[in-house]
Amino acid sequence: MLAALSIRDIVLIDRLELSLDKGLCTLTGETGAGKSILLDSLGLAIGARADAELVRQGAEQGSVTAVFDLPAGHPARALLDENGIETDGDLILRRVQTRDGRSRAFVNDQPVSVGLLRQLGDMLVEIHGQHDERGLLDASGHRAILDAFGGLEPKLREVRKLWAAASAAREALASHEAALAKAKAEQDYLTHVVGELDELAPEPGEETTLAEERTLMMHSEKIAADLAEAEEALSGDGGLDARLNIALRRMARVAEQAGGRLDGAIAALERTLNEAAEARDQVAQALRAVEFDPARLEHVETRLFALRAAARKHNVQVDSLAALAETLRGQLAEIEGGETKLRELRQAAEQASAAYKSAAQALSEARAKAAAKLDKEVMKELKPLKLDKASFRTQIDLLAEGGPDGLDRVSFLVSTNPGAPFGALIKIASGGELSRFVLALKVALASRGSAPTLIFDEVDAGVGGAVAEAVGLRLAELSREVQVLVVTHSPQVAARARHHFRISKNEAGETKAKKDARLATRVETLDADARREEIARMLAGATVTDEARAAADRLIGGHP
Repeated sequence: MLAALSIRDIVLIDRLELSLDKGLCTLTGETGAGKSILLDSLGLAIGARADAELVRQGAEQGSVTAVFDLPAGHPARALLDENGIETDGDLILRRVQTRDGRSRAFVNDQPVSVGLLRQLGDMLVEIHGQHDERGLLDASGHRAILDAFGGLEPKLREVRKLWAAASAAREALASHEAALAKAKAEQDYLTHVVGELDELAPEPGEETTLAEERTLMMHSEKIAADLAEAEEALSGDGGLDARLNIALRRMARVAEQAGGRLDGAIAALERTLNEAAEARDQVAQALRAVEFDPARLEHVETRLFALRAAARKHNVQVDSLAALAETLRGQLAEIEGGETKLRELRQAAEQASAAYKSAAQALSEARAKAAAKLDKEVMKELKPLKLDKASFRTQIDLLAEGGPDGLDRVSFLVSTNPGAPFGALIKIASGGELSRFVLALKVALASRGSAPTLIFDEVDAGVGGAVAEAVGLRLAELSREVQVLVVTHSPQVAARARHHFRISKNEAGETKAKKDARLATRVETLDADARREEIARMLAGATVTDEARAAADRLIGGHP
């Protein structure tokens, strides 16, 4: 509930501290005293549109702070947790409006967006006036109201979950159908390309090997000549091998007389001879390998050019041709298996759609039952509000296509006289009737998801006598479930209040000089005597008589 309201420099309010409590709270006062300013100020604190004109003349900025006492499990606390805002204790909403048009919002002294402030405000306070086209008068919210009344939120959550699943299944099916259609259009091309690549049979690293072999063969004549000379230098009578053997034999003849001094040299020569023999063999092998073979060169060049041509054709590296062939074979396999997957996806989409429709139809049936119960409860409230000739009906229309909220469009319709056509509440009812229809609805809905604070702005406008008494009685009943604030000119309504506040406008200034005085709105909490006097004023007008006071006593009677 709204526990306190603090206003600084807003329109005619320079400084106001208002403490509120549970039950029915009425705000009364002369026309123009500032009751609407009070509501505008509260609206600012709960996210209403800001306006620089709200700042009091002579002030640079105005501010409104609203303090709410909420139970631990209230949805507003969950919303704040999602946004990383501390939620222990009271919930404090504050809005600062500057004269230059800027506006700042705070929750528990942490800066927040106005959007978040508005979300919280919608959870905490409902304001209903004769010309208010939001809330109960906004047909776009009627389905949610009916679901809350019927306790259908679990069914609605399941429908939304199944709708999301069905939508995902349809998207997967459509995506696969598009991909399959595109693949089928390219199937002949893919088959041709895969055939070409399979015939070519490229292997990773093949280009490098062929290029090296081609280079070697193109220079084979010169390489062979050099290798022949190298081989001759290593062999023959005048070769390195012969000279090393001569040196080794001579040192071997004198090794024993040298007393071991030639052992190292002899060992080195032996190693050298072995290495020279291996080098000679390697040169011989290389010489045989570089023998020029025109047929082999032609084959290597043909193969190399074919690989490079294929790579250019498909805009890949030669070493990537084998991977490309594998990828294209995979695409062909997908086309061949695509029909099977298509059937599986189509079946999954049909099953998901059927599950959604089943749950949505069950929700529709539950809504129909809840609508009948709501109609009955609202009709029960109309007679005490002197709307016994009127009728209320919850109309449920089937949507052409379902949606995340089910298959239904819900509208609250009224008929003000027997035989008169039903129509939208905002279009059919007059000002006084409209307020009473809204009140009847709120009484029926109060225990099922209503905001903890309801504000009615002149709900009793255009009625009096027994009708005003009935309005007061219904407001009092409503206040057993939620906190109710009522701006009223009706003494019958004021007499039902548990807490009574009087709004007045008087002069205030820094000095007592008339020229320095400014008008200011004041709010005072009335005790029993002051309340009696205020209700007598509402009955009598400008001059309060003893008869008016006696009538006020009778109205208050046994009421709080």
